[in-house]
Amino acid sequence: MPPPPPHGDPPPSWPIPKFDLRVEDLSHPGAKLFFEHIHAEEALRNAVVAVCTNLYTPDVVPRHVERIYLVLRPMPGVAHTFGSPTSKEIHFSLDHIVNCASRARDEILGVLTHEMVHCYQFDGKGTSPGGLTEGIADWVRLRAGFAPPHWRKRGGEKWDAGYDATGYFLDWIEDRYGDGTIRELNEKLKDDKYHDALFKELTGHKVIPLYTMLEEVVFI
Repeated sequence: MPPPPPHGDPPPSWPIPKFDLRVEDLSHPGAKLFFEHIHAEEALRNAVVAVCTNLYTPDVVPRHVERIYLVLRPMPGVAHTFGSPTSKEIHFSLDHIVNCASRARDEILGVLTHEMVHCYQFDGKGTSPGGLTEGIADWVRLRAGFAPPHWRKRGGEKWDAGYDATGYFLDWIEDRYGDGTIRELNEKLKDDKYHDALFKELTGHKVIPLYTMLEEVVFI
């Protein structure tokens, strides 16, 4: 959960859409785990707040998402999100929940947070590298406190490898160059196409040297 506002200020007024839930197999052990650990409306609301808190301010947060459908069903993979500007669907694998039974609550909340980012984030009008899009989603998941134990702080050869590798890269940028840096990166992707120069605009360094700097840091 994101920390409360400092100095007793009232919480920001984030736009909360309507939520719908569909379960395609109530007898599936993944469904049983979900309802054992999760209050669906609360989990979805908290995921929206985590996205808004990390990627937006109340003045610029997107307000076009009116409804979000969560579909729990047996399927390969983990989850995916699609939809129109006003209506989004998150499909979540019941089989994956079973595979993560020992840490079901945190994994479910983490996946919901990741997928919720895809309901709201900007993507440079479809030009952002897929690894950056997924990395921003995992960065929000990381900031929300739901990084799974298998995530590694050191990535691979490419900064935009995606998911946890890019998520930790973005987290390092946020820590080094100040709170709101990744929020500003996301905002720049609202109206403009993606280009590597965005990183230099935000940090004073090109993206490849930035990643090299990260790789020189020794993580324990």
